[in-house]
Amino acid sequence: MMNVILFDGECNLCDRSVQFIIKRDNKALYKFASTKSDAGQKLLRKHRVPVDLDSFILVEGNKCFYKSTAALRVCKNLKGGWKLLYGLLIVPKPVRDYVYGMVAKNRYKWFGKMDSCMIPSPEIRKRFL
Repeated sequence: MMNVILFDGECNLCDRSVQFIIKRDNKALYKFASTKSDAGQKLLRKHRVPVDLDSFILVEGNKCFYKSTAALRVCKNLKGGWKLLYGLLIVPKPVRDYVYGMVAKNRYKWFGKMDSCMIPSPEIRKRFL
């Protein structure tokens, strides 16, 4: 089963999140693709993701998760105490997604925007689609 994280390649918060995950994903369970890349666009179409969805997206096999659910499902597989965040799935989804939405809505204002996607190192490049 392939796990792919789709992210906004221009968002500093998203870029830092990808780097954070890579550092803590010792088993290399996750691959990455920008939502604007060809691979990202193909996955978005395949999983019928609404074009106006502005979210962190996790594709696990044939299932697709968005917003807080996607982020928490990723935490489950990270090394260290980050696994504990997976337990927040017990919080009702509307509450979790409200908080997620506030951060997502303000991410460019709070964290800035990049002119281009990051260029991964050769050893990490193989994890990008």
